[in-house]
Amino acid sequence: MGPALAIDIGGTKMAAGLVAADGALLRRAETPTPDDGPESIFAALARVSDAVRRGDEVVCGVGTGGPMTTDGEEVSPLNIPAWRRFPLRRRLAESTGLATFVDNDAKALALGEGWVGAAVGVADFLAMVVSTGVGGGVVLGGRLLEGAGGNAGHIGHVIVVPGGRRCGCGAHGCLEAEASGSGIRRATGRPAVEASPEVVVHAGTVVGRAVASVANLLDLRLALVAGSVALGFGSPFFAAAQAELDRCARLDFSAGARIQPAGLGDRGPLVGAGAVGWRGLGVDVLAGAGGRPAAPPTLLACRTPRFPSGSAGQKGEREMGDGVWAAVVGRRRARPVTPPRPVVDGGAPGSPSG
Repeated sequence: MGPALAIDIGGTKMAAGLVAADGALLRRAETPTPDDGPESIFAALARVSDAVRRGDEVVCGVGTGGPMTTDGEEVSPLNIPAWRRFPLRRRLAESTGLATFVDNDAKALALGEGWVGAAVGVADFLAMVVSTGVGGGVVLGGRLLEGAGGNAGHIGHVIVVPGGRRCGCGAHGCLEAEASGSGIRRATGRPAVEASPEVVVHAGTVVGRAVASVANLLDLRLALVAGSVALGFGSPFFAAAQAELDRCARLDFSAGARIQPAGLGDRGPLVGAGAVGWRGLGVDVLAGAGGRPAAPPTLLACRTPRFPSGSAGQKGEREMGDGVWAAVVGRRRARPVTPPRPVVDGGAPGSPSG
Protein backbone atom coordinates (compact mmCIF):
# COMPACT_ATOMS: atom_id res chain seq x y z
CA MET A 1 0.00 0.00 0.00
CA GLY A 2 1.23 3.46 -0.85
CA PRO A 3 1.96 6.23 1.66
CA ALA A 4 0.24 9.47 2.52
CA LEU A 5 1.54 12.68 1.01
CA ALA A 6 2.14 14.84 4.09
CA ILE A 7 2.41 18.64 3.92
CA ASP A 8 3.36 21.02 6.74
CA ILE A 9 2.87 24.74 6.13
CA GLY A 10 4.55 27.31 8.37
CA GLY A 11 5.25 31.01 8.26
CA THR A 12 8.97 30.46 7.73
CA LYS A 13 9.13 27.22 5.77
CA MET A 14 6.96 24.59 4.13
CA ALA A 15 7.75 20.88 4.08
CA ALA A 16 6.42 17.80 2.32
CA GLY A 17 7.04 14.13 2.90
CA LEU A 18 5.70 10.63 2.54
CA VAL A 19 4.30 8.93 5.64
CA ALA A 20 3.68 5.19 5.61
CA ALA A 21 0.69 3.48 7.18
CA ASP A 22 2.81 2.61 10.24
CA GLY A 23 3.85 6.25 10.81
CA ALA A 24 7.32 5.99 9.28
CA LEU A 25 8.56 9.13 7.51
CA LEU A 26 9.92 7.81 4.22
CA ARG A 27 11.22 10.97 2.58
CA ARG A 28 11.03 14.72 3.05
CA ALA A 29 11.83 18.07 1.44
CA GLU A 30 11.36 21.68 2.50
CA THR A 31 11.44 25.18 1.08
CA PRO A 32 11.21 28.72 2.50
CA THR A 33 7.72 30.20 2.61
CA PRO A 34 7.55 33.09 0.11
CA ASP A 35 6.14 36.41 1.24
CA ASP A 36 5.17 37.92 -2.11
CA GLY A 37 1.59 36.83 -2.62
CA PRO A 38 -0.87 33.93 -2.27
CA GLU A 39 -0.18 32.31 -5.64
CA SER A 40 3.58 32.46 -5.16
CA ILE A 41 3.18 30.65 -1.85
CA PHE A 42 0.99 27.96 -3.38
CA ALA A 43 3.36 27.49 -6.33
CA ALA A 44 6.26 26.89 -3.93
CA LEU A 45 4.09 24.46 -1.98
CA ALA A 46 3.22 22.54 -5.15
CA ARG A 47 6.90 22.31 -6.11
CA VAL A 48 8.06 20.95 -2.77
CA SER A 49 5.18 18.45 -2.78
CA ASP A 50 6.06 17.25 -6.27
CA ALA A 51 9.68 16.81 -5.18
CA VAL A 52 8.86 13.97 -2.77
CA ARG A 53 6.17 12.14 -4.73
CA ARG A 54 6.74 8.72 -6.25
CA GLY A 55 3.29 8.10 -7.74
CA ASP A 56 1.70 5.64 -5.32
CA GLU A 57 0.32 8.05 -2.71
CA VAL A 58 -3.20 7.24 -1.49
CA VAL A 59 -4.18 10.45 0.34
CA CYS A 60 -2.90 13.95 1.12
CA GLY A 61 -2.79 15.21 4.72
CA VAL A 62 -1.96 18.81 5.62
CA GLY A 63 -1.05 20.65 8.81
CA THR A 64 -1.10 24.45 8.71
CA GLY A 65 -1.50 27.40 11.01
CA GLY A 66 -4.97 28.71 11.71
CA PRO A 67 -7.59 29.87 12.05
CA MET A 68 -9.47 28.04 9.33
CA THR A 69 -12.99 27.16 8.33
CA THR A 70 -14.45 23.72 8.97
CA ASP A 71 -12.34 20.90 7.50
CA GLY A 72 -9.71 23.38 6.34
CA GLU A 73 -11.70 24.43 3.29
CA GLU A 74 -10.33 27.97 3.71
CA VAL A 75 -7.30 28.93 5.78
CA SER A 76 -6.15 32.27 7.20
CA PRO A 77 -2.87 31.58 9.06
CA LEU A 78 -1.88 34.57 11.17
CA ASN A 79 1.77 33.97 10.27
CA ILE A 80 1.04 33.94 6.50
CA PRO A 81 -0.68 37.30 5.91
CA ALA A 82 -1.00 36.69 2.15
CA TRP A 83 -3.41 33.81 2.77
CA ARG A 84 -6.76 35.09 3.94
CA ARG A 85 -9.61 32.65 3.33
CA PHE A 86 -7.34 30.82 0.92
CA PRO A 87 -9.11 27.71 -0.51
CA LEU A 88 -6.26 25.39 0.45
CA ARG A 89 -8.09 22.08 0.49
CA ARG A 90 -9.62 22.48 -2.95
CA ARG A 91 -6.42 23.79 -4.50
CA LEU A 92 -4.31 20.94 -3.14
CA ALA A 93 -6.88 18.34 -4.16
CA GLU A 94 -6.81 19.70 -7.71
CA SER A 95 -3.01 19.93 -7.71
CA THR A 96 -2.29 16.47 -6.30
CA GLY A 97 -5.22 14.45 -7.65
CA LEU A 98 -5.66 13.03 -4.15
CA ALA A 99 -8.40 13.16 -1.55
CA THR A 100 -7.09 15.94 0.72
CA PHE A 101 -7.60 16.63 4.42
CA VAL A 102 -6.46 19.78 6.22
CA ASP A 103 -6.14 20.53 9.93
CA ASN A 104 -4.34 22.87 12.30
CA ASP A 105 -0.64 22.03 12.51
CA ALA A 106 -0.66 21.65 16.30
CA LYS A 107 -3.71 19.38 16.17
CA ALA A 108 -1.82 17.38 13.56
CA LEU A 109 1.13 17.16 15.96
CA ALA A 110 -1.20 15.82 18.65
CA LEU A 111 -2.39 13.11 16.27
CA GLY A 112 1.18 12.18 15.40
CA GLU A 113 2.36 12.02 19.01
CA GLY A 114 -0.64 9.92 19.99
CA TRP A 115 -0.12 7.65 16.98
CA VAL A 116 3.60 6.85 17.11
CA GLY A 117 5.17 9.41 19.46
CA ALA A 118 5.54 10.15 23.16
CA ALA A 119 1.78 10.02 23.86
CA VAL A 120 1.06 6.45 22.74
CA GLY A 121 -1.04 4.98 25.54
CA VAL A 122 -1.94 8.43 26.94
CA ALA A 123 -5.63 9.31 26.75
CA ASP A 124 -5.37 12.96 27.82
CA PHE A 125 -2.60 15.35 26.76
CA LEU A 126 -1.70 18.66 25.16
CA ALA A 127 0.60 19.00 22.15
CA MET A 128 2.11 22.39 21.31
CA VAL A 129 4.10 23.97 18.51
CA VAL A 130 6.32 26.92 19.45
CA SER A 131 7.81 28.13 16.20
CA THR A 132 7.07 31.14 13.98
CA GLY A 133 3.71 31.05 15.75
CA VAL A 134 2.29 29.10 18.69
CA GLY A 135 -0.49 26.53 18.46
CA GLY A 136 -1.94 23.65 20.42
CA GLY A 137 -3.89 20.44 20.04
CA VAL A 138 -5.73 18.72 22.88
CA VAL A 139 -6.59 15.03 23.20
CA LEU A 140 -9.23 14.17 25.82
CA GLY A 141 -10.40 10.64 26.46
CA GLY A 142 -8.45 9.44 23.44
CA ARG A 143 -10.18 11.83 21.06
CA LEU A 144 -8.85 14.97 19.41
CA LEU A 145 -10.72 18.05 20.64
CA GLU A 146 -12.24 19.80 17.61
CA GLY A 147 -14.38 22.69 18.84
CA ALA A 148 -17.38 24.20 17.05
CA GLY A 149 -15.41 25.10 13.92
CA GLY A 150 -12.40 22.79 14.19
CA ASN A 151 -10.19 25.45 15.79
CA ALA A 152 -9.92 24.08 19.34
CA GLY A 153 -6.52 24.30 21.00
CA HIS A 154 -5.34 27.80 20.06
CA ILE A 155 -3.19 28.10 23.18
CA GLY A 156 -1.12 30.76 21.42
CA HIS A 157 -3.88 33.23 22.19
CA VAL A 158 -4.10 32.60 25.91
CA ILE A 159 -3.16 35.86 27.68
CA VAL A 160 0.03 35.24 29.66
CA VAL A 161 1.22 38.85 30.19
CA PRO A 162 -1.75 41.20 30.73
CA GLY A 163 -1.12 44.39 28.79
CA GLY A 164 1.93 42.83 27.13
CA ARG A 165 3.10 42.83 23.54
CA ARG A 166 0.57 43.35 20.79
CA CYS A 167 -0.31 40.12 19.00
CA GLY A 168 -1.14 39.62 15.35
CA CYS A 169 -4.69 38.78 16.43
CA GLY A 170 -5.11 42.30 17.84
CA ALA A 171 -4.94 41.45 21.54
CA HIS A 172 -2.07 42.19 23.93
CA GLY A 173 -0.03 39.70 25.93
CA CYS A 174 -0.92 36.54 24.00
CA LEU A 175 1.47 33.62 24.35
CA GLU A 176 2.23 33.88 20.63
CA ALA A 177 3.29 37.51 21.00
CA GLU A 178 5.56 36.67 23.95
CA ALA A 179 7.14 33.34 22.96
CA SER A 180 6.95 32.76 19.19
CA GLY A 181 9.76 33.37 16.75
CA SER A 182 7.87 36.25 15.15
CA GLY A 183 7.08 37.78 18.55
CA ILE A 184 10.69 37.52 19.68
CA ARG A 185 11.91 39.17 16.49
CA ARG A 186 9.46 42.05 16.86
CA ALA A 187 10.44 42.59 20.50
CA THR A 188 14.22 42.27 20.15
CA GLY A 189 14.96 43.00 16.51
CA ARG A 190 16.74 39.64 16.27
CA PRO A 191 15.72 36.14 15.19
CA ALA A 192 15.04 33.56 17.85
CA VAL A 193 18.31 31.74 17.09
CA GLU A 194 20.13 34.82 18.44
CA ALA A 195 18.00 35.15 21.58
CA SER A 196 19.68 36.04 24.85
CA PRO A 197 19.39 33.72 27.88
CA GLU A 198 16.84 36.12 29.37
CA VAL A 199 14.64 35.87 26.28
CA VAL A 200 14.86 32.07 26.35
CA VAL A 201 13.83 31.94 30.01
CA HIS A 202 10.97 34.39 29.43
CA ALA A 203 9.65 32.30 26.54
CA GLY A 204 9.82 29.12 28.59
CA THR A 205 8.17 30.78 31.57
CA VAL A 206 5.15 32.05 29.66
CA VAL A 207 4.74 28.70 27.89
CA GLY A 208 4.69 26.99 31.30
CA ARG A 209 2.12 29.54 32.50
CA ALA A 210 -0.18 28.81 29.57
CA VAL A 211 0.20 25.05 30.00
CA ALA A 212 -0.72 25.40 33.68
CA SER A 213 -3.96 27.13 32.71
CA VAL A 214 -4.83 24.29 30.33
CA ALA A 215 -3.84 21.63 32.90
CA ASN A 216 -6.06 23.26 35.53
CA LEU A 217 -8.94 23.69 33.10
CA LEU A 218 -8.90 20.26 31.45
CA ASP A 219 -7.31 17.94 34.04
CA LEU A 220 -4.21 17.21 31.95
CA ARG A 221 -0.88 15.92 33.19
CA LEU A 222 1.26 15.92 30.05
CA ALA A 223 2.24 18.62 27.56
CA LEU A 224 4.46 17.81 24.59
CA VAL A 225 6.18 20.73 22.88
CA ALA A 226 7.66 20.85 19.38
CA GLY A 227 8.63 23.62 16.99
CA SER A 228 11.91 25.19 15.94
CA VAL A 229 11.91 27.83 18.68
CA ALA A 230 11.21 25.48 21.60
CA LEU A 231 13.49 22.70 20.39
CA GLY A 232 16.19 25.19 19.42
CA PHE A 233 16.15 26.83 22.86
CA GLY A 234 16.51 23.40 24.43
CA SER A 235 16.93 22.58 28.12
CA PRO A 236 16.93 26.17 29.53
CA PHE A 237 13.57 26.75 27.86
CA PHE A 238 12.07 23.50 29.16
CA ALA A 239 13.47 24.02 32.67
CA ALA A 240 11.85 27.46 32.86
CA ALA A 241 8.58 26.09 31.49
CA GLN A 242 8.49 23.25 34.03
CA ALA A 243 9.28 25.60 36.91
CA GLU A 244 6.40 27.90 35.98
CA LEU A 245 4.07 24.95 35.44
CA ASP A 246 4.94 23.68 38.92
CA ARG A 247 4.31 27.14 40.39
CA CYS A 248 0.94 27.65 38.71
CA ALA A 249 -0.59 24.15 38.58
CA ARG A 250 -1.20 23.50 42.28
CA LEU A 251 -4.50 21.64 42.40
CA ASP A 252 -4.52 18.01 43.46
CA PHE A 253 -5.22 16.83 39.92
CA SER A 254 -2.83 19.19 38.10
CA ALA A 255 0.14 19.25 40.49
CA GLY A 256 2.93 17.17 39.00
CA ALA A 257 1.94 17.85 35.39
CA ARG A 258 4.92 17.51 33.04
CA ILE A 259 6.08 19.52 30.05
CA GLN A 260 8.65 17.93 27.77
CA PRO A 261 9.90 17.89 24.18
CA ALA A 262 7.64 16.09 21.74
CA GLY A 263 8.83 12.56 21.08
CA LEU A 264 8.91 12.81 17.29
CA GLY A 265 11.33 15.74 17.26
CA ASP A 266 11.65 17.44 13.91
CA ARG A 267 9.68 14.61 12.27
CA GLY A 268 6.58 15.59 14.21
CA PRO A 269 5.00 18.11 11.82
CA LEU A 270 5.16 15.79 8.80
CA VAL A 271 4.19 12.64 10.69
CA GLY A 272 1.29 14.63 12.13
CA ALA A 273 0.24 15.83 8.69
CA GLY A 274 0.38 12.24 7.50
CA ALA A 275 -1.83 11.27 10.43
CA VAL A 276 -4.36 13.88 9.28
CA GLY A 277 -4.50 12.14 5.91
CA TRP A 278 -4.80 8.62 7.29
CA ARG A 279 -7.45 9.80 9.75
CA GLY A 280 -9.36 11.30 6.85
CA LEU A 281 -9.52 7.83 5.30
CA GLY A 282 -11.07 6.51 8.51
CA VAL A 283 -7.98 5.21 10.32
CA ASP A 284 -8.16 5.63 14.11
CA VAL A 285 -4.63 6.94 14.61
CA LEU A 286 -5.37 7.54 18.30
CA ALA A 287 -6.27 3.91 18.98
CA GLY A 288 -3.03 3.78 20.99
CA ALA A 289 -4.62 6.05 23.60
CA GLY A 290 -6.10 2.87 25.00
CA GLY A 291 -2.63 1.51 25.66
CA ARG A 292 -2.06 -0.44 22.46
CA PRO A 293 -0.36 0.67 19.24
CA ALA A 294 -2.65 1.51 16.36
CA ALA A 295 -2.59 -1.17 13.67
CA PRO A 296 -1.91 0.06 10.15
CA PRO A 297 -4.95 0.28 7.89
CA THR A 298 -5.75 -2.01 5.01
CA LEU A 299 -6.60 -0.02 1.92
CA LEU A 300 -8.64 -2.24 -0.35
CA ALA A 301 -9.05 0.16 -3.23
CA CYS A 302 -8.28 3.76 -4.01
CA ARG A 303 -8.34 5.54 -7.33
CA THR A 304 -7.59 9.19 -7.91
CA PRO A 305 -10.20 11.05 -9.97
CA ARG A 306 -8.66 10.71 -13.41
CA PHE A 307 -11.85 9.51 -15.06
CA PRO A 308 -15.34 10.87 -15.75
CA SER A 309 -17.79 11.46 -12.95
CA GLY A 310 -20.25 8.65 -12.49
CA SER A 311 -17.88 5.74 -13.09
CA ALA A 312 -19.14 2.65 -11.35
CA GLY A 313 -17.09 1.26 -8.51
CA GLN A 314 -16.35 -2.41 -8.20
CA LYS A 315 -18.42 -4.53 -5.88
CA GLY A 316 -17.28 -4.22 -2.27
CA GLU A 317 -15.72 -0.78 -2.65
CA ARG A 318 -17.03 2.25 -0.80
CA GLU A 319 -17.95 5.34 -2.78
CA MET A 320 -16.16 8.36 -1.31
CA GLY A 321 -17.35 11.01 -3.75
CA ASP A 322 -17.33 11.85 -7.45
CA GLY A 323 -15.28 9.06 -8.94
CA VAL A 324 -13.19 8.33 -5.85
CA TRP A 325 -13.74 4.90 -4.36
CA ALA A 326 -11.96 3.52 -1.33
CA ALA A 327 -12.40 1.10 1.52
CA VAL A 328 -10.44 1.04 4.74
CA VAL A 329 -10.82 -1.81 7.17
CA GLY A 330 -9.47 -2.52 10.63
CA ARG A 331 -10.46 0.81 12.21
CA ARG A 332 -13.45 3.12 12.06
CA ARG A 333 -15.89 3.52 9.20
CA ALA A 334 -14.41 5.83 6.60
CA ARG A 335 -15.69 9.38 6.62
CA PRO A 336 -16.81 10.99 3.36
CA VAL A 337 -14.03 12.50 1.27
CA THR A 338 -14.50 15.66 -0.76
CA PRO A 339 -12.41 14.95 -3.87
CA PRO A 340 -11.27 17.36 -6.54
CA ARG A 341 -13.52 17.75 -9.55
CA PRO A 342 -12.98 14.79 -11.91
CA VAL A 343 -11.32 15.26 -15.26
CA VAL A 344 -12.12 13.67 -18.58
CA ASP A 345 -9.60 11.66 -20.63
CA GLY A 346 -6.66 12.57 -18.43
CA GLY A 347 -6.85 16.30 -19.23
CA ALA A 348 -6.31 19.23 -16.92
CA PRO A 349 -8.50 19.47 -13.83
CA GLY A 350 -11.85 21.07 -14.45
CA SER A 351 -12.91 24.32 -12.88
CA PRO A 352 -14.49 24.03 -9.43
CA SER A 353 -18.20 24.23 -9.20
CA GLY A 354 -19.91 27.16 -7.54
